[in-house]
Amino acid sequence: MQAMRPVDRLKQFPFHRTGLALAAGALSLLAGCATGPDGNAGRKAVFFPPPPAAPRVQYLTGFSGGKDPDSVSGKFATFVIGQEESSAAILKPYGVAIASNQLFICDTSARAVDILDLESLTLRRFAPVGNSKLGVPINIALDTDGSRYVTDTARNQVLHFGADEQFFDALDGTAFGTNVQRFTGLALGADRIYATDLNGHCVRVFDKATRQPLFTIPRNPQADDDGRLFMPVNLALDRQGRVYVSDMAACRVKVFDTDGNFLRTIGSQGDLPGQFARPKGIAVDRAGRIYVVDAASQTCQIFDAEGKTLLSFGEPGGNPAEEIATLNLPAAVCVDYDHVGRFQKYAAPGFVLEELIIISNQLGTQKISVFGLGHKE
Repeated sequence: MQAMRPVDRLKQFPFHRTGLALAAGALSLLAGCATGPDGNAGRKAVFFPPPPAAPRVQYLTGFSGGKDPDSVSGKFATFVIGQEESSAAILKPYGVAIASNQLFICDTSARAVDILDLESLTLRRFAPVGNSKLGVPINIALDTDGSRYVTDTARNQVLHFGADEQFFDALDGTAFGTNVQRFTGLALGADRIYATDLNGHCVRVFDKATRQPLFTIPRNPQADDDGRLFMPVNLALDRQGRVYVSDMAACRVKVFDTDGNFLRTIGSQGDLPGQFARPKGIAVDRAGRIYVVDAASQTCQIFDAEGKTLLSFGEPGGNPAEEIATLNLPAAVCVDYDHVGRFQKYAAPGFVLEELIIISNQLGTQKISVFGLGHKE
């Protein structure tokens, strides 16, 4: 019998349309604990969705830095800032990105990017000075050469740093003939830079090599409401180059092709599965699944490539053991395949991780939550 692909396995388990609170809260507590010396020993595994469906998402771990009892390894006793050690913690995270055994976290209150090294198990704060000083860093995107782009709403710019953390340059709206913009969301294509302009109600697209403006999304600013952007806060690209924008004012995700032409919407306003109240962070995985965090319902919803609701998770279900998996004013989400092996020890016996789902929380004691999409052996 031919083995099913991960996306096929997920499609086998329909989402029960009984309301976000009920569907997200009715968790499945599988008997068994994470294994390994640094795993969640003695803790019941928290799974989504509820029975009788097979578990597809498990809460793995979370942390806030400093002397964090629920840190990734239990060894983050210090938060390293330069050469000094402190018990300071991640303050108010927004954007997250992961590459080369490092998790990057935009800390809006610290006015810095916090960098978690998954090998040395230390946290470091990147806070440049001078003309590259960060004001309010919101989102971060990592290029294939290791360089880093950061949107900063205080500076109204996209800042570019090399892999060695040297400042390259900054992009702003003057290239588009305007000084009125508020860059928030950020994504990188092979040869393009995409940044949502909150005040300009659009996505600004730059050529990565020349820094010249290419076009804005939507291409037709006079389009009907479905094709317009009202409050674009975050965006993501899929493997075909399509652009997914979370429009907080419209309570929808809007999808555009590589040339910026409107294709369709995902979701609507409301509190049922497939609906949004305050959509923010968004990510698309290799199978085309779309992840959207909602700061109002405090959940993360998963959609298939056609926009059909698959699953919602993150809201507590009443059992004290489930509180660890609670999202608290979630802001951003990213998915990752390269570091699954480092987190497999947190999975319950018999649950095989396929990808990581990393979510930032702006409130609460757990500022970063790590979930795993997977399947039972």
